[in-house]
Amino acid sequence: MKLSVVIPAFNERRTICEIVGRVRSIHLPLDLEIIIVDDCSTDGTRSILEELGKLPDARIVLHQKNRGKGAALRTGFRLATGDMILVQDADLEYDPDDYPKLLQPILDGRADVVYGSRFIGG
Repeated sequence: MKLSVVIPAFNERRTICEIVGRVRSIHLPLDLEIIIVDDCSTDGTRSILEELGKLPDARIVLHQKNRGKGAALRTGFRLATGDMILVQDADLEYDPDDYPKLLQPILDGRADVVYGSRFIGG
């Protein structure tokens, strides 16, 4: 099975390398695909993504016009080839260490979809 992690990014040069490294360091019994959709960043994010695009599990998509987070997500979802898709914001708002907890109900066959919230504990 494969997990597609879709990362919408806009002007995230300070955090993009860290979040990709953290996503890649999570140990899951799944193949990993990382799709980063840059929504026309102007802060140098794109030059960093050139290097990240050389990673074997990363795919970089560049929007030529800023279209918003929803459009970046739709682009990522359309390109995802995984059996499961997870959204990861580039600004470190979500913690990749939570992936196993989020995915376990699906892997166990107890759920078709899982939603996480940073406002609700446990």
